[in-house]
Amino acid sequence: MLSFAYPWLLLAAALPLLARLRRRASQPVEAPVVPVAHWLQDLPGVSRSGQQTPLWRRLVVLLAWLLLVIALARPQHVGETVDLPVTGRDLLLAVDISPSMEEQDMIIQQRRINRLQAVKYVLNDFIQRREGDRIGLLLFGTQPYIQAPLSFDHATIRTLLNEAGIGMAGRATAIGDAIGLAVKRLRDRPQDQRVLILLTDGANTAGELTPDKATEIAAAAGVRIYTVGIGAESMIQRGLLGSRQINPSRDLDEDLLTRIAEQTGGQFFRARSLPELEMIYESINQLEPIELEGKKYRPVTELYVWFAGAAVMIWLLMQAGLLLAARRREKSYG
Repeated sequence: MLSFAYPWLLLAAALPLLARLRRRASQPVEAPVVPVAHWLQDLPGVSRSGQQTPLWRRLVVLLAWLLLVIALARPQHVGETVDLPVTGRDLLLAVDISPSMEEQDMIIQQRRINRLQAVKYVLNDFIQRREGDRIGLLLFGTQPYIQAPLSFDHATIRTLLNEAGIGMAGRATAIGDAIGLAVKRLRDRPQDQRVLILLTDGANTAGELTPDKATEIAAAAGVRIYTVGIGAESMIQRGLLGSRQINPSRDLDEDLLTRIAEQTGGQFFRARSLPELEMIYESINQLEPIELEGKKYRPVTELYVWFAGAAVMIWLLMQAGLLLAARRREKSYG
């Protein structure tokens, strides 16, 4: 749909007509013909014999004027109504990438994958389904760091998640520091929308901030923390002396993760397999629904530049034509 930002300016299109009527009213008697120099004969409004400008030239000038007036009125193309992405949550994903995440105790399509690969597989779908949320990505090991700030650009966040490698943040696990950094990024966001999902397969073994102190800070800042402990509880390990059953998640501190979740109003989940991990993120989807406010907007494309450009182009072409005609006449008189 075409509209104008300043439609009242279109009235200026009638100014040439009003000027012509006023000139006729002020000059009832025809003025005598005044001889003019040959180099002035082709300027606008003057001809070789001193007569008025030819009709075609006046029409061209009028067209340029109308285009300029339309440009001043700012024509706009208003597009179809588009849903405005309104965040329901500011959701930060904290993923453990310490070397223990390399344990291959997850199974997908009858083949073993490591824990980080399983997390990437599930989180890709989770992020894609959180349309309307600002999502950020925090990776941690010995040191935590923000891999992607809170953003609506979910495609980039998924790409950065898939590029994360085991051991990039060190060989230990600093759960307290990871929570502290997450709170720092979330505390300035709107109340009741600050959510942290922390996934780890171990216990706190590094960092300057203890998990309990970090939990107190998170609770005071209104950050809800959902903790996910990942890792199978039973796995057959083959060795030189035969096979034996082990618990690959013996280092997982479930009590700590439960305490963190309870004190911040979140919930602790245990993911022993890939299907359980998928169910956990589905549960979080239910616990943290996306509350869109239904805002809409219509995109507006400015069109004035095309009309202004056309007016300028017509004027320049006409002036160039007049200049060439004047030069040809100069040569003919010379």
